[in-house]
Amino acid sequence: MAKLEDVAKLANVSKTTVSRVLNHRGYLSQKTIDRVHAAMRELNYRPNVIAQQLYKNQTNLIGILLPTVANPFFGEVTLELERRLYQLGYKVLIGNSMNDPSKEADYLEQLLNKQVDGLIVGTHNQGIQEYQNLNLPIVSIDRIVNGDIPTVASDNYAGGRLATERLIERGAQKIIHINGPQSLPITAARRREAYEDVMNAHHLTPLTYEVDFNIAETVKKQKLAQILAAHPDVEGIFASNDTDAALLMQLAAERGLRIPEDLLLIGYDGTKLVRELVPQLTTVIQPVDQIAATAVKVLQERIAGQPTKAEYILPVQLSVGTTA
Repeated sequence: MAKLEDVAKLANVSKTTVSRVLNHRGYLSQKTIDRVHAAMRELNYRPNVIAQQLYKNQTNLIGILLPTVANPFFGEVTLELERRLYQLGYKVLIGNSMNDPSKEADYLEQLLNKQVDGLIVGTHNQGIQEYQNLNLPIVSIDRIVNGDIPTVASDNYAGGRLATERLIERGAQKIIHINGPQSLPITAARRREAYEDVMNAHHLTPLTYEVDFNIAETVKKQKLAQILAAHPDVEGIFASNDTDAALLMQLAAERGLRIPEDLLLIGYDGTKLVRELVPQLTTVIQPVDQIAATAVKVLQERIAGQPTKAEYILPVQLSVGTTA
């Protein structure tokens, strides 16, 4: 294998000059840079990446930990994060925690062993103590990790208000909200707060059911079917994500309920995939592109040691279909 000194000899420059070209350090004429690159191509020289990383004290690796990329929202967020990070010269390592704290801790350890430059996390697990002691730039999406880690999220409270008010405007009074476990430290819980505030403001009785979005689809479908069976007079449902809303559409059809004539339905997330496959679904759109762009920007600021805010809240909008 060709060595750095072989490149220097062929290019008729010093080893220091070759090193400066590789690491983009100091002023060099374009003629010198071109001569070094030509010698590298002729010798098929490959730089010692590990040595470069030690020299720069960075690996250009970013770790991403999310619940599962199978979920349309997190899948699109991951795609957009990877695209933006790649444009900035980073490579990405992705882990799906699948609602398993031990798996998340294991992934976290592996990512740290790879000496990543930073982390973007959006997992829903609790009690991961490693996050409390990390001297590493971290940004969270939709999850409140601790006071030192900034959170990027959509305006969940505004989204919950938009959805609930839309159902009431369409004439629904008995409205059920389906959300994740209240104990989870995620900003999506604010959708529930908004729903309950709007219901109370209209002198209506809030009725929230907790359904973990990570459980198997067969189990979730059974739970949702039980909710419909327990409330045959329900007039509207605000589901906290579009996958639950799609399941509810199936279950309503199985029970002979017409949407929107018999049941109004609103989802949440508004991913491109869901809007293409279920265009009739009224849903609250989270700005995936803005969430990813903001998370990457804030992570860059953390890596550079710049001050950041505790929370970055991004606007949502209601996409009106025929379901509500």
